[in-house]
Amino acid sequence: MNPQEHAHLPTRRNLLLGAGALFAWPYVPKVWAASGRDPRFLVVVLRGGLDGLSAVMPVGDPQFAAIRSDFKLSPTHTPFRLDPLFSLNPAMPNLADLYAKREATLFHAVATPYRARSHFDAQQILENGMTSASSSIDTGWLNRALSLIPKAKGIELRPTKALSVSATTPLILRGPAQVETWQPQTMPYAAADTLMRLQALYDDKDQALANALREGVQVDDFIASDPSMAAMGKQPLKGPNSFASAARAAASLMAPVTGPRIAVMNFDGWDTHSSQGPYEGRLAKNLASLDAGMAAIKEGLGASWAQTLVLIVTEFGRTVHVNGSSGTDHGTATVAFLVGGAVAGGRVIADWPSLKESALFEGRDLAPTMDLRAVMKGLLIDQFGFEEKVLSEKVFPGSEKAPGMRDLIRA
Repeated sequence: MNPQEHAHLPTRRNLLLGAGALFAWPYVPKVWAASGRDPRFLVVVLRGGLDGLSAVMPVGDPQFAAIRSDFKLSPTHTPFRLDPLFSLNPAMPNLADLYAKREATLFHAVATPYRARSHFDAQQILENGMTSASSSIDTGWLNRALSLIPKAKGIELRPTKALSVSATTPLILRGPAQVETWQPQTMPYAAADTLMRLQALYDDKDQALANALREGVQVDDFIASDPSMAAMGKQPLKGPNSFASAARAAASLMAPVTGPRIAVMNFDGWDTHSSQGPYEGRLAKNLASLDAGMAAIKEGLGASWAQTLVLIVTEFGRTVHVNGSSGTDHGTATVAFLVGGAVAGGRVIADWPSLKESALFEGRDLAPTMDLRAVMKGLLIDQFGFEEKVLSEKVFPGSEKAPGMRDLIRA
């Protein structure tokens, strides 16, 4: 399936839907080093539900300007035009640069099979790769994929180590494949991110308290003292939180031939029910941090960037209309980002459903027209040599109607 066929299609395809930080690298293929292929795959999970309409704005949809009139875009903030339909949030210049270099592909109106609005259940489905959030499902799709890679085209793997900077392994990496963990000796990223989320809240509610917190905590200085960063001779990127520093650390560990090939990373704080501020407020700061993280990953990987895929996903989107608290509530379809030197980029892939009231899902959400599992399956096929049948039966059971989207990476 050629993904170019899906770009801004006027009609639906059969692909459409029917209904703190962790890094890990359980296996490295021996054969890739011998063949000259040494692919890497990093998954970043944005927890809380990213408002896709603010991140990748459908400015070519005639309904958009009126629907989002409560969110004012200052004349000093110019979005990055991607194509006639979409523009990128002005807080993301690094992503715009990757897009221009054809190292980024964006997916819009995408969702998992989940159709309700519980963070817990939505994240369960995002991570287990299933169609249900059943508590009996205790393995993640990426771990299942790792355990099956030896059966994919006879590739022989050797075990290596894993790194975790969180107290527990997230569901996406639980399962039969071995995952080792490591705990930092200083402040974990999750705690730093929590402080930053509090900072964002204080910025909206109490400026005096925000200033006091800044003066007392000095989060950037604390993170800079992390011996894992000092050991690599790196200084963390400046920014509103530590995501870029953690991202660069992960990338630096993935870069060498002895490093990881599979990684997962969390970024919390995307649940913007109030004071969302997509261009100057809370969401803009998060998007800027994510954007800085993309640049940090590329820098940390060095030459290995050329064979890397970074998939950035969230559990669901947010409502089309702004609520009474200048925020958005839990929704359905959203955006996903794919960046990396291995990406066949410079595209926004979307079967756009429009923002007409009659087209909204349940009268409130951006309608889902692309199954996120199709993207994940396509990446596993092209990057790691999986067969479609194995993915549909073992890794993403019940996903036969969402065949892997092909040609997302460079030939």
